[in-house]
Amino acid sequence: MPHFHVEYSGNLEDRIDMAGLCECIRSTAAEIDTFPMPGIRVRATRVDHYSIADGNPDHGFIDISIRLRAGRSDEVKQDAAQQIFEAAKAYLAPAFSQYSIALSLEMRDIDPDLSPKTGTIRDHLGPSTQET
Repeated sequence: MPHFHVEYSGNLEDRIDMAGLCECIRSTAAEIDTFPMPGIRVRATRVDHYSIADGNPDHGFIDISIRLRAGRSDEVKQDAAQQIFEAAKAYLAPAFSQYSIALSLEMRDIDPDLSPKTGTIRDHLGPSTQET
């Protein structure tokens, strides 16, 4: 049940296709074994109030937060985080070449004892995805 939350500065709204970035993250995550495809959730939130570095309003940021159910080794998590980061960086390369943007990513474990879950998404996936 990996959750990917992208926070971004409002000045990037017209500079970057955020729906495309969400899809880039989702499709990359779906190819990584540590992220069960039926549990992937990617969302983006525009932040309108922020101040960056020297206060220049042209600076922007994108912060990717990954929450993942605990139980994976540090090596597995580091590899998965790096793959997501590299995919996002490649997607954002055209914007990086034109604008001042800070990109960051953080992965954290979710304590399964403190995070109950339920849902029916798996019931609505095709037969080939039921086992993932």
